[in-house]
Amino acid sequence: MNSVKLQGRTAIITGSSRGIGRAIAIEFAREGCNIMINYTSNYDAARQTEDELKKQGVRTYLCKADITKYDEAKSMVEQAIKFFGKVDILVNNAGITSPALFAKMSQEQWKSVLDVDLNGAFNCTHAIINHMISNNFGRIINISSVYGQTGAFGQCNYAAAKWGVVGFTKSLALEVGRHNILVNAIAPGAVETDLVKSVKEDFMQKYVEANPLHRIAKPEEVAKAALFLATDATYTTGAVIPVNGGYHV
Repeated sequence: MNSVKLQGRTAIITGSSRGIGRAIAIEFAREGCNIMINYTSNYDAARQTEDELKKQGVRTYLCKADITKYDEAKSMVEQAIKFFGKVDILVNNAGITSPALFAKMSQEQWKSVLDVDLNGAFNCTHAIINHMISNNFGRIINISSVYGQTGAFGQCNYAAAKWGVVGFTKSLALEVGRHNILVNAIAPGAVETDLVKSVKEDFMQKYVEANPLHRIAKPEEVAKAALFLATDATYTTGAVIPVNGGYHV
């Protein structure tokens, strides 16, 4: 490999069997990073990701864990530390959406999205933070959303969770900076993933028309931002990096 910015580093990437998480895992592996691949149910997709990472010559570990459950998040972190020796980077990427008009939104729709998108980030970060403090090094990258900055019609649950991720990112950055732990977020717009494919076509058409670049992002473009935060962004913390094509400026 010509470029090994993450040689000797280890990352846990939640929801990394597909979509943005998979793209980040591949990008990190190209830079020499060992990866714990986290998935909830899609074992075949996780194995496919693992096969792709092994082509880069890095060590991998598959971990099935429901990050909405603190005990499983803690076990995942413990397994990573035991297998790799340490964990340097945590990417809180796992997320779901369950759109509905608020007046028709069920309690389950509200709770399920908050549990994965916000509480999951808490669980994983809380499970690993003391390890990073002990090592006096850490990079925490939280995947928020442009809708965590603007709000979105029919997405009260998702926007609330992603807005919460931003507040969590900024507050934690203030607390742990003295331990050489940088905490940042990425706020993507629409990205070519299974999540976006489930959105109604007319809604996505309006999004593209309102976007100065007139297209949605590729997962690899979000991964490039994550790589920057994991490597070259040595004096950046508490930031929210927009990857939205100018949809929100």
